Amino acid sequence: MIVILFTGGTISMKHDAGAGGAVPTLSAQEIVQATRGLSDVAEVELDEWGMLPGPHMTVSRMWEVRNRIASHLARPEVDGIVVTHGTDALEESAYMVARSLPADKPIVFTGAMRPASDLGWDGPANLLDAARTAASPLSRGKGTLVCLGERIHSALEVSKTHTEARDAFESPSVGALGEIDEGHIWYRRSITETPVPLAPSAPVDPVDIVHMWAGADARLLDASRETGAKAVVVAAMGRGNVPPAAFDGIVRWVESGRPVIITSRALRGRVGPTYGYPGGGRRVLEAGAIFAYGKRPGQARIEAMLGMGLGMGCAELRELFVT
Repeated sequence: MIVILFTGGTISMKHDAGAGGAVPTLSAQEIVQATRGLSDVAEVELDEWGMLPGPHMTVSRMWEVRNRIASHLARPEVDGIVVTHGTDALEESAYMVARSLPADKPIVFTGAMRPASDLGWDGPANLLDAARTAASPLSRGKGTLVCLGERIHSALEVSKTHTEARDAFESPSVGALGEIDEGHIWYRRSITETPVPLAPSAPVDPVDIVHMWAGADARLLDASRETGAKAVVVAAMGRGNVPPAAFDGIVRWVESGRPVIITSRALRGRVGPTYGYPGGGRRVLEAGAIFAYGKRPGQARIEAMLGMGLGMGCAELRELFVT
């Protein structure tokens, strides 16, 4: 039996003339009724948690969804979970679930890139494929997955890389895990290692992300530190480099005793101490910042929130990001 947990997103939306755009409209039952063939895939149970657009997700709401999933997974009659979610925040919620719940029973996030009022509404097809993925014995042990546009991705790797294309979700460094072809699940590769879940009573919040750009200075880093962020993730340039004017802001974060975590704004690759000029990655690392290596900024933020929720300080987070 598969539980379908509805949280909202474009899959539940229709164009509203008064609002001037798409808004949440459809109930879980209406979406299921539009998904022909769903009853042939598995017995399903509907859990209508909410009808939130992706940008309305907060850390506390993401954690509430995670806990709802955990409660369903604990039921012996449940073989897997499908979660419908707004695509703007889907990769973040899915990563949080992937890093905090065991990998045995499949958890499959899906959504839509077109609302139901469009001729090209992709919600029913994505929901059917997600249910097929969750019901497949081949999906057991693969952890949390993301299924849209006939592709299956690991939630540990996937990113939304396009604003509105139907194939907006990709795993830039490694490619999709598998695909759905005429209803059949095909896995092309496996996750090499499933990390040990980080399962605090609650994630630490707020943890901010500050992006670097040509000519960036320390104002946003200082504002984040001065207004109470528990940690900051820097989406640095290239291999983990920052403009010289931003470097002192990183030093002030380190001196405050709170974690400053270095990622890259690039979609692929790892940060590393390659460059030794002022603001280069080696200088940043030597100043006491924590390298997130291959983690993208959003992933590193969630990793830090979960780790700090378990009481990890800078030294423990440094070790966490190395593994």
